[in-house]
Amino acid sequence: MTNFNLMILAAGYGKRMHHLTHSIPKPLLKINNKELLRHNIDFFTKLGCKKIIINTHYLHDKIQHCIEKHYLDRNIILSYEPTLLNTGGGIKNALRFLGSNNFIVTNSDILWKEDNSEDVLKFINNYQEIETCKLFLATDNNFEGLKKPEGDFKYEDSLLTRWKTNDPYLYYTGLQIINPIVFKLIEDMSFSLNRLWDLLIPEDKLQGEISCSNIAHIGDINSFNQFKDD
Repeated sequence: MTNFNLMILAAGYGKRMHHLTHSIPKPLLKINNKELLRHNIDFFTKLGCKKIIINTHYLHDKIQHCIEKHYLDRNIILSYEPTLLNTGGGIKNALRFLGSNNFIVTNSDILWKEDNSEDVLKFINNYQEIETCKLFLATDNNFEGLKKPEGDFKYEDSLLTRWKTNDPYLYYTGLQIINPIVFKLIEDMSFSLNRLWDLLIPEDKLQGEISCSNIAHIGDINSFNQFKDD
């Protein structure tokens, strides 16, 4: 098993879930009677995760209650953001917990399943060797749930550039390996990961890998209804 630290991004408002997130944060919506956040925690713990950082903001007290109820015996740290710091800023704010070594990041709205285990283990196998960032991608056929009308990236020789019209559809799965040194590229405390990736792309420093298994993105209320009773 791989011994790694993980950050789960769980601070957002989940507005695309409409009424479902009026009183429940999106990471606590249940699929098969189990919270999305717990699906994430259990999946990556089984793969060998030793410490988990979860950033919170919206209805953060309910996420804290969930962790205290189910995971008092786990090394889980909540990184509360009084003001939302966006995806990149949220990770940068939590670096004091994540340490100076490479770590893994996942979005909390991906429903990781047993079928993904082999693929994800292969992806994170040599995570310590990544010099900047490496993103886990899915093809159009392998990406289920919410999709954008355009792709996210183009993949060539293990490197990523931005998707353009007529490129094959490739979607970011919400999973990546990060070398914390990349946060020296941006002085701001609140910023999107997209801004960081766009600094790495011209230098041929953004790596990628494509999943062979199906990835389920619970990104809106329609995809939630699609998977909630799977």
